[in-house]
Amino acid sequence: MNLDINLIIRFTEILITIGVVMGGLLAVVPLLTYMERRVLGLIQDRLGPNRVGPFGLLQPLADGIKLFLKEIIIPSAANKIIFLAAPVIVVITALAAFAVIPFGRDYKLHLELFGFTIDRTIHFYITDINIGILYIFALGSIGTYGIILGGWASNSKYALLGAMRSAAQMISYELSLGLSTVGVLLIAGSLSMVDIVNAQAKHWFIVYQLPAFILFIISGFAETNRTPFDLPEAESELVAGFHTEYSGMGFAFFMMAEYINMIMISSLATILFFGGWQPLFEWKSSIDIINIVQPIIWFCAKVFFFLFLYMWVRATLPRLRYDQLMKLGWKALIPLSIINIAITAIVKFIIENNIRII
Repeated sequence: MNLDINLIIRFTEILITIGVVMGGLLAVVPLLTYMERRVLGLIQDRLGPNRVGPFGLLQPLADGIKLFLKEIIIPSAANKIIFLAAPVIVVITALAAFAVIPFGRDYKLHLELFGFTIDRTIHFYITDINIGILYIFALGSIGTYGIILGGWASNSKYALLGAMRSAAQMISYELSLGLSTVGVLLIAGSLSMVDIVNAQAKHWFIVYQLPAFILFIISGFAETNRTPFDLPEAESELVAGFHTEYSGMGFAFFMMAEYINMIMISSLATILFFGGWQPLFEWKSSIDIINIVQPIIWFCAKVFFFLFLYMWVRATLPRLRYDQLMKLGWKALIPLSIINIAITAIVKFIIENNIRII
């Protein structure tokens, strides 16, 4: 049977990209736990991790070993199948959303190997679909089911209350999160994440959509259950919220999903408002590898800035009351997002049709 060499190469390229993206995300999560402890310690005048390994660098490894070896205790009255499936759903949906995230600029490769001439364009993303941002929001909504099912299946009052809070919070703030991106989509003229980045070659969209960016960041914090919107996990009220009954790797999966979702919101903020991999300034080099790596470094630097912002806010702001949470979402963020859409649409219509106001 004759196989098309280009098809084999493309299939191999996709597998390698999936492995690199998924492996990179899973490797970054432990580093983020260390980074968060260090940042919180620095801001709050504490030491942070400093016992396990030099500068406490082996603390994430120690935590991982502990969680891996710890017994998974299933409550006797729990629905065992759903109880075990819930954290898996949360992690899988969080990882799958990165399939449409572009990490760098396309690179044209010319290679002669074993008598074959290969001319390919290397893409620094797993796939590009014309509804990329809708795909991300859809998977985020499915991930919410994992949290709700985990709290319900535990048969615990604290876990159930946390799951109900999470459902109400995510429904509320998914609306404002989605609406805050519509202005960007109107300007870019596409739902593809790659097209949105390419549309910012001259000017980043933060220049035109600063109010939308502020609304997006606030909604993103709430969507990921992070301080000051960590009501589903409020330890002072609900012990630990929806994951109260989880231990070992079940708890670890929920924690991993939270950090992966933080990376996703940071990546979206970078792509939608700060040009994605587009550099602030670019250093042209005769060495190809430098030109290839530069956009990836810029993308990662922007993402880590927003991750630092997550931690800074956690160390600074207190938790909101639940009525304040709902009031902010429904009475402030959603109306402001709709106003931003209307203004952006009107301005776009005026510019495209060369309408003179005066």
